[in-house]
Amino acid sequence: MQINDTPDIINDFLIYLENVQGKSPNTVKEYFYDLRTFFRFLKIRRGMVDESEDIRSIDIRDIDLSIVKSVQLSDLYAYISFLSNQKHNNARSRARKVASIRTFFKYLTNKAKLLSVNPAIELESPKVGSRNPVYLSLEESRELLASVDGPFKERDYAILTLFLNCGLRLSELVGINIGDIKEDTLRVIGKGNKERTVYLNEACLNAIETYLKTRPHDGVKDREALFLSKLKKRISPKTVQYIVKKYISNAGLDSTKYSTHKLRHTAATLMYKYGDIDIRTLQQLLGHENISTTQIYTHVDNDMVRHAVNSNPLSQETEHDK
Repeated sequence: MQINDTPDIINDFLIYLENVQGKSPNTVKEYFYDLRTFFRFLKIRRGMVDESEDIRSIDIRDIDLSIVKSVQLSDLYAYISFLSNQKHNNARSRARKVASIRTFFKYLTNKAKLLSVNPAIELESPKVGSRNPVYLSLEESRELLASVDGPFKERDYAILTLFLNCGLRLSELVGINIGDIKEDTLRVIGKGNKERTVYLNEACLNAIETYLKTRPHDGVKDREALFLSKLKKRISPKTVQYIVKKYISNAGLDSTKYSTHKLRHTAATLMYKYGDIDIRTLQQLLGHENISTTQIYTHVDNDMVRHAVNSNPLSQETEHDK
């Protein structure tokens, strides 16, 4: 892929990410944004631009191999300090930017062979505390579905139903084609262009069937797309985010707290809590590459923890029983 206003040395790296490592276009863009911010900072630090210039307007097209070779570990730590103290990035955001920088310099050293020394090899990532996922309760999920109304209610209900039952990512949902649905299975393309099969339960099948009866046929610009916008084009991620926020508010829930990704958390939590499934099965359902990502859902239910403690055969032993 070619991103405008990108120096060749960065663009070659982005091409490597997409075509060799199989990263999705959205992921590749995130790497680009992270590297662009770093090299904008570096130009300020090197005195290549005026310190008063807005960092967001700094052009990085003049970044070449000689500038990249000049990067030292001290520059990288100064950048992390800048992100923390001036940009007020949290630890999770800083850790992602560190990962982008480390991957970039590893590529230049080990793959492109443009550097003999990797300045980022000793760069440590900020510690990120573990966080339990935010999710809707079963009753809140039902209230969310019950709030759906309006001229596109069949479409919107199907969207929410798929999110809440299948744990799809936003990109996976908007990318669904009608042909991806075969009986009770759905083919989705997840992160890194990895394909997986999602099984559709009765609620999903009924919601999709009802929506397809109302889905436009004439004047459709993307006939393969399952979900269409009012302009009869494939629905955009931004539109889906708006739809979800609207119904979250309609259901009397906090629209600043919940999002499309929180619906994915909800699906995973409900399946783990009520579905009696093991962590490996949940990993497969969600399309997680590493099981450590899935393990956050094993710590979300205090009732399960309380039940486990109370189930201990010694839980009824007291001093009076001696």
